[in-house]
Amino acid sequence: MKYFPLIWAQLFRSRTRTLLTLLSVVTAFMLFGMLDAVRVAFNSGGSVDGANRLIVASRLSITQTLPVNLRDRIATVPGVRDVTYAMWFGGIYQDPKNFFPNFSVAPNFFDVYRDYQLPADQLEAFKATRTGAVVGETLAREFGWKIGDTIPLQATIFPRSGSNDWPLQLVGIFRAKDRATAGNEERQLMMNWTYFDESNDYIKSKVSWFTATLDDPAHASRVAQAIDALSANSDHETKSQTESAFQQAFARQFADIGLIVTSIMGAVFFTLLLLTGNTMAQAVRERVPELATLKTLGFQDRTMLWLVLVESLLLIGLGGAIGLGLAAGILPALAAKAGGMLPARVPGQTWAVGAGLVVVIGLVVGVLPALRASRLKIVDALAGR
Repeated sequence: MKYFPLIWAQLFRSRTRTLLTLLSVVTAFMLFGMLDAVRVAFNSGGSVDGANRLIVASRLSITQTLPVNLRDRIATVPGVRDVTYAMWFGGIYQDPKNFFPNFSVAPNFFDVYRDYQLPADQLEAFKATRTGAVVGETLAREFGWKIGDTIPLQATIFPRSGSNDWPLQLVGIFRAKDRATAGNEERQLMMNWTYFDESNDYIKSKVSWFTATLDDPAHASRVAQAIDALSANSDHETKSQTESAFQQAFARQFADIGLIVTSIMGAVFFTLLLLTGNTMAQAVRERVPELATLKTLGFQDRTMLWLVLVESLLLIGLGGAIGLGLAAGILPALAAKAGGMLPARVPGQTWAVGAGLVVVIGLVVGVLPALRASRLKIVDALAGR
């Protein structure tokens, strides 16, 4: 700590250059914080409750339907505690840009998805109301819906009696237990599958997927194989996987988020290495006479090495902390604008990776200038050689 005033003075010897370099580091780490938060959100393992669940969908595609009577056979598989099912609806509210997931579900849906908290009286109303619907708290707040309202959903896939009108009565509003993902989890609408099955014009006794809860998550692989064996060599073969694996596979249908983020950040940090490396090299080159004077005063080679390395680490660390802090402040606002489709915070994993990057980049850009400073010959430096 006794050398800190000297390091700080060296760092801001050329304030304009240092501030511009610092701004580049801040920008790089701000982008990293936001993009990596998205990557972690897409690749997260889901909630603790979700670890006990298997998703059973068509082996061919999530768009392929399965017969609803497969539920009873799945329920007989050893290790399965309960089974529910859902059918994607894909309706819109007022305008296509008001997109939110909506599907029809079995009566026991909320018995399986216990991470969605729905008051008991509202759950009973949902089961008893043929045209009833349940929405997440975030979605209800976004559109100003309250219990008793009619939601005029418009079908995009499944007409009803030749019309796209599907008026639904709002009978329940649920909350997600995990408040970190509430913005996304609470932007959903569920309607009664029986109403959907009886009323739509084209498809009967079909569902998009089943969700099976397990007695023991450790037996997930064995149970998944047993479930898939039920429909082997049929026209509706299934693929069973954990809920987190299903969500990741679904996301990868659109893009490999991890690869995209890694590619972008690789390019950003490579550019940052060149920029900061040049800055540190130039800063040390300009201070050669000053460094020679420090050696004349008795500073050892090892001390000179660490002075430059710590200066480099301080520059990258300061920019990294500010950049990640800005990302943490910006993400909640972006998540709110995106209707919960983006994560609302920078996860701990991203902070940890960011700290590691600070150390690695700081050492890489500082090591060559630090070695030059430590090997500096006093006579040559003072002579301008």
